[in-house]
Amino acid sequence: MQDLSNYRKSYDKSELLESAIPEDPINLFNGWFHEIKDLGGSEEVNAMTVATMGLDGFPKSRVVLLKKFTEEGFIFYTNYNSEKGKAIEANPHICLSFFWHSMERQVIIKGIARKTSEIISDNYFDSRPEGSKLGAIVSNQSEVIPSRGYLEDNLKQLEVDFESIVIPRPKHWGGFLVIPVEVEFWQGRPNRLHDRIRYTSQKDFSWKIERLSP
Repeated sequence: MQDLSNYRKSYDKSELLESAIPEDPINLFNGWFHEIKDLGGSEEVNAMTVATMGLDGFPKSRVVLLKKFTEEGFIFYTNYNSEKGKAIEANPHICLSFFWHSMERQVIIKGIARKTSEIISDNYFDSRPEGSKLGAIVSNQSEVIPSRGYLEDNLKQLEVDFESIVIPRPKHWGGFLVIPVEVEFWQGRPNRLHDRIRYTSQKDFSWKIERLSP
C-alpha cells in the first residue's frame, strides 16, 4: 500500500477569465489546442478520453485520438462493432475529456455522438497508412482472441491478399461526430482555486457562459 497524500503541486501557469474568452467554446478549444501544440507541451495533443455507458450498465473510459474538430463538433474513428461502438449506438450521450498537464488544463465535453457520413469515413480511411488500414480489417475489436499470433498471422494473410490492390474501408469502421451540448474549460490556479468556465448550448444555438466554483 502506498500513501499518495503528499503528492501535491502548485498550479500557476495561466488563468481563465471571462473578459478574455470568446462567445463559443470551439474557438476557445481551438486556441488552447494550438497553444499546447505550438509549445510542444504534449506528445499527442489530440489524445482524449472517451467515456460511454456500457451495455453492462457500467461507465467505461478509454483514450482515443481526436482526428478533426469544426464548429459542428469533434470527430474520432473506431470499429462500430467494438464495445465502444455498441455502447454509443445504444446511448449516444457520451463525454470527451482532454488533460494537458504541461499547461495545467482540462477540457470536458458532454455531447451526442452520431456516425459521420460514409464519404467522410472513406476519405479518412484512404488517408491512413496501409498497415493501419489492414489493422482495421483484421481486428474484430473488443472480441476475445486466442493469441497475439492469431492477429499477426491474419495480418500476414491480408498483406498477401491485398498486395497491389486498393484496400477498401470496412463498412463496420468509421467516424463518430460528437456534437457538444456542454463544454467545460478547467485552468489550474494557486491554492486549488481553479478557474472553471462552462459553456452550455441554448435552443437558439447560442452558448450560456457560467463560472463554476472549483
